[in-house]
Amino acid sequence: MTALTQPVIASAPMMFSIRLTGGLLLLCCSMAALAQSELDVRVKPANDELKANVEGYIGSLGNRGENALRRFSRGAQEQARKAAQALGYYQPQIETEVEAGKTPKLILTIDPGEPVHLRNVTVRIEGPASSLKAFRIPSSDALKPGAVLNHGHYEDAKRLILNRASRYGFFSGHFISQKLIVDPKAGIADIELIYDSGPRYSLGPVHFAGDTPFDEDLLHRMVPFKAGTPYDSELIAELNQALQSSGYFEGVRVDAAPMAAKDRVIPVEVQLDTRKPRTMGLGLGYSTDVGPRVKANWTRHWVNAQGDSYGIESEVSAPRQNIGLWYDHPLDPPLTDKLRWAAGYQYEEIANTDSLSKLFTIGPEWHSKLPSGWQRVISLKWQREEYRLGDDSGLSTLLMPGINYSYLRSDNRIDPHNGYRLEFDSKVAKEGLASDNNLLYGTATLKGLTTVWDNHRFLGRIQFGGSATNGYRNVPPSLRFFAGGDQSVRGYDYQSLSPENSEGDRIGGRYMVAGSLEYQYSIAEKWRVATFVDQGNSFNTLELPSLKTGVGIGVRWISPVGPIRLDLAHALDDPGGIRLHFSMGPEL
Repeated sequence: MTALTQPVIASAPMMFSIRLTGGLLLLCCSMAALAQSELDVRVKPANDELKANVEGYIGSLGNRGENALRRFSRGAQEQARKAAQALGYYQPQIETEVEAGKTPKLILTIDPGEPVHLRNVTVRIEGPASSLKAFRIPSSDALKPGAVLNHGHYEDAKRLILNRASRYGFFSGHFISQKLIVDPKAGIADIELIYDSGPRYSLGPVHFAGDTPFDEDLLHRMVPFKAGTPYDSELIAELNQALQSSGYFEGVRVDAAPMAAKDRVIPVEVQLDTRKPRTMGLGLGYSTDVGPRVKANWTRHWVNAQGDSYGIESEVSAPRQNIGLWYDHPLDPPLTDKLRWAAGYQYEEIANTDSLSKLFTIGPEWHSKLPSGWQRVISLKWQREEYRLGDDSGLSTLLMPGINYSYLRSDNRIDPHNGYRLEFDSKVAKEGLASDNNLLYGTATLKGLTTVWDNHRFLGRIQFGGSATNGYRNVPPSLRFFAGGDQSVRGYDYQSLSPENSEGDRIGGRYMVAGSLEYQYSIAEKWRVATFVDQGNSFNTLELPSLKTGVGIGVRWISPVGPIRLDLAHALDDPGGIRLHFSMGPEL
């Protein structure tokens, strides 16, 4: 009692001590309460799928103590029974036990017993959808007589039917029958799924809205379907993608709501937001072929209501500087076909200044995509080239019609795992037809890539080039062939593999062949190591050429713009030596 009469000033430390002790007690209690209870599911005989399903049904036990777990055990037992039934086990024996301790544990011991097997399975589509090849009946070994009943497979089949109905426009369809009848004692179950598709809806006219400067005709030429086409949600996605990729819009919204249909015709409403008409780009790069380089471009994305566009692009590096201008007029279909007028000038020092080219070109190009997927470019180019080949100099004027075919199949544009690219190019000039020489020129490039066992990648490349002329001495450097470098034969300098004149200057060849085999192994998500062998050369005769070989190792980092490659290559033939190669861009 005397302590109660002490001065207040002396009681302050005591009060602090009491509060601290109380806080520690609360903290300890809280930490004890936060201890998570454990769930231990034991299935005998072992069944990982059933164990995982039971754990998923019961979920987290939270912070339950021993007594709370005992009260919860009955509910957990019922959840475990439902989880077992979902996988076809309708007569499981389930025992529960609570194990006390610092971390209370709820133990479920399950003997699943014999599963229920399917006896009769009927899955049928009725109505117009039954004759649609794309609307096939779900086929699965899991839904055949004799298979173990799995409620998930039954629900998946229903969901698949409904999803197909939604994709292909059977919006008034419904299940006439959806039955799952189980006889647990007999261990059998019957499934009956009968879907009446009802009539198929169709797509109506496309209406465009928004502040756009384009002709309706141009916009409608981007639509991948005609009014009255049977509904397919993929067509709506294609329309959205087409408008997005046109380069004219920064915002696209496509609505095709079944609820707005009249007489089963769905109107298609498109809201467009036009992009800014001009953009400018500037980029820096580096490769061991040309060293540091700067790229710049300026584009006017649309000029008029017909969607014409034009632009300027330029690249500057130590051995090569160029500038080009182009004007595009969209054709039909406007996303893949166009008429381009192009002109350009390029100054290039070739084979380490052994040769020099000052090239001006101008002419039209017709770009088109064929139904087979091939890209085709038909061109008519007039070129004037002032050049030096060693100590010889000259001036070449050629009018060259040409054609280019290219085909790309790839599972990823930036970093493919499987795919191939084919490209063929040819052009011709006739002396007297705005040309001072006869010339037939052609190239072919084939690239392939395959990935096996996830981490093992194999790449192959082969390039051919050749020309035929009765006046080879007057063929300019831009139409001669050189080999060596990052994209040709590694281990040798850029354009260093070439026939030489009497002074030892590299002046290019009539023909060229180059090939590469490369193996890559993934060591991390974004990193790969590589080993390779390259072989090739340029030459003047079709006799068995002397091919130069380079071998090496490298590393790849997968950047957002494609692989960045760093290679150390050894030239096996003279001049020999070891060279470092740095390059970037997609493999195909």
